[in-house]
Amino acid sequence: MPGGWLVSTMWTPVCGQGWADTAACFIGMWSAMMVVMMLPSIAPVLWRARQAWRDRGQRCAGALVAMMAAGYFGVCVATGAGIFVLVAALVEAAMQFPALARAAPVWFAAVVLLAGGYQFTAAKSRELAGCRPTTCDVPQGTSTWRCLAALRHGMRLGGRCTRACAGLTAILLVVGVMDWRAMAVVGAAITAERLAPQGERVAWVVGALSLVAGVYLMTHALWS
Repeated sequence: MPGGWLVSTMWTPVCGQGWADTAACFIGMWSAMMVVMMLPSIAPVLWRARQAWRDRGQRCAGALVAMMAAGYFGVCVATGAGIFVLVAALVEAAMQFPALARAAPVWFAAVVLLAGGYQFTAAKSRELAGCRPTTCDVPQGTSTWRCLAALRHGMRLGGRCTRACAGLTAILLVVGVMDWRAMAVVGAAITAERLAPQGERVAWVVGALSLVAGVYLMTHALWS
């Protein structure tokens, strides 16, 4: 592409594929990636919820945890679908307009800089605090509505965690969502932010490193 960057085949139909096939492939890959990346940080929350429900005498605590996990990862999948639509549209625009493609490296650097800055915001701290196992409660729910309440609770937690890791997700998309090394680093950062005793400080360290990387990418984009 003009600007010296490559387009991943996951964002555009190839070899006779239609848009539906391409979207299905991406969402399937994204769903598997989310389970691998998010399970280490969400597992303690699910375990804590199971223990809380069992302490309240809920015999179907396992089923409630399954509903909670379904709600959580359902939000992750829906987020992936939205990301696909947005990025695929941008890739198509870049393929149609060379000037936009040439400016892409600058925009990539800007995304990394914004993502790094987000790590220091009050919004990030607030959403991150709601994702920690020690602050995640479980819904009461009557016997009739407890499964639905567990599903809704998982969806709310999924939304909170999606917002908390928005910056890291953006960086992953820029670096390469199919790069297993980038996935491992981002997944480790997400887990550390949620499980480390000083998770907010971990977020600041990640933000500082992201800002340094963003400055490097911007300098390279402007002067190369």
